[in-house]
Amino acid sequence: MPGVVFMIRSKGFPVDTVVVSLFAQDAPLKAHPAYRQAKAGDKDAALELVIEVAVSWLYAQRERFPPGLLFVAPHAQEATGDNAIPQTLASVCAAIYQGKPDTEIVQSDRVYHTGADPMERLAARAQFVGRVTSGAEYVLVDDVTSLGGTLAELANYIQVFGGVVKAVVVLVNAGRTPALVPKKKFVQLIKERFDDEFTEIFGVEPGALTANEAQYLAGFRSVDALRNRLATAEQEIDRRLRSKGIARASQTASLGAHADQGLTSPVSGADDEAS
Repeated sequence: MPGVVFMIRSKGFPVDTVVVSLFAQDAPLKAHPAYRQAKAGDKDAALELVIEVAVSWLYAQRERFPPGLLFVAPHAQEATGDNAIPQTLASVCAAIYQGKPDTEIVQSDRVYHTGADPMERLAARAQFVGRVTSGAEYVLVDDVTSLGGTLAELANYIQVFGGVVKAVVVLVNAGRTPALVPKKKFVQLIKERFDDEFTEIFGVEPGALTANEAQYLAGFRSVDALRNRLATAEQEIDRRLRSKGIARASQTASLGAHADQGLTSPVSGADDEAS
């Protein structure tokens, strides 16, 4: 996306983040007759799917969520044709748990993670813009998560601008480990093995990785191995998108400007609207 400045991910999920998920695989979701339409942006189909698949489960989680929370899902500014399930799920959660769906925060780029491997997902990081209500408590909502990177970027954005991340609700948590907070041993290994170069390469501080990201990256033995695998991933992304007629904006070229990102997206109470 032209003009996007890619923010360093510096804040990980709080250690006390509540994570609730319904399935460990996406097969039950895909088997629902409304799934394809919901995934293509049909809000009525998404509501049908969420009600039939998840409402009884969501009601069973009521004690975990006090009133007054903000429920936010990754979604684009212009959502036409995009997956309608996350926003619909956020609205249903808000209704059940006496909260409010947040539509201020939007995803400013498209990362095309469908079919991507772990390194391709790390190479194409989601970025967000929009108002964060300072001091408000947020619940992050999505239909499916695997590495957890998109939700981690959203959590970072909210925390950088003064919001509080309390919980995550997903229909499918398909990661190798269902946890979001990484094990300390993997974070320490990444710091020792790659030093400051790690953040220069990925735009992510080791402590802000998700559990699945950290476990995956800890398997690399050298900085050169990381760089080589990332370069291959970038080529694979470009090849895959070109085959669909899509031109992708480079993220790595913008990482040098990450420190200025905090000046581009206002917190609630500022005079100008976020773009």
